[in-house]
Amino acid sequence: MPSSKPSKAKIRVLLADDHHIVRAGIRQLMESAKDIQVIAEAGDGEEAQALIQKHKPDVAVLDIQMPKASGIEVTRWVRSHLPEVGVLILTAYDDDPYVMAVLQAGANGYVLKTAQADDLIQAVRDVNEGKSALDPNITRKLMSNIFKGTEKKVVDPLTDRELDVLRLAAKGFTNKAIGVQLTISDRTVQGHLAHIFAKLQATSRTEAVMRGVSLGLVSQSAGQIADE
Repeated sequence: MPSSKPSKAKIRVLLADDHHIVRAGIRQLMESAKDIQVIAEAGDGEEAQALIQKHKPDVAVLDIQMPKASGIEVTRWVRSHLPEVGVLILTAYDDDPYVMAVLQAGANGYVLKTAQADDLIQAVRDVNEGKSALDPNITRKLMSNIFKGTEKKVVDPLTDRELDVLRLAAKGFTNKAIGVQLTISDRTVQGHLAHIFAKLQATSRTEAVMRGVSLGLVSQSAGQIADE
């Protein structure tokens, strides 16, 4: 007798890269995971935007360098128009300006094309769950740069409540979940995060957590970072 238990919905992914053969390889790799389905492919940034608008995927996997609109521009567009769509950058570029520009644009993850297949699949899953997914090499570079930028600067001390918010953010809690944990509203959590960003001279949730780690405010064993 067939089971009546409903099957879990697959993670719907849009893939954008201007090289067809690269897209074909990435698609095959992703769909080797039973819980991921590539629902559309784009060969340039403008096509990516149109298809994201049409299909509203769970995760958009974008290259940085594409004709008509870069992955950075597409990321900004997604954040402005469809903030519920997760953005994962998959690229060969690990240069600091690219990394910082993409994270500041609002990408949820940054994975290099040299990553292992399992790492890419896990990154898609993490982004789908609202977490950040950073390639270990990228994380090391960011940590190094952040440490260099903070070691000679005096940072305004965080309040106890701001420390609570920062540490929960580092563990992967969303604003809503942090609010539940601390018995405060989402808006109050957002206000604390704004103060944290200002005090730590950070421009994103990920950078704030990494700056907190470099200053010893957050444990290095903290979990994934949820982006909102």
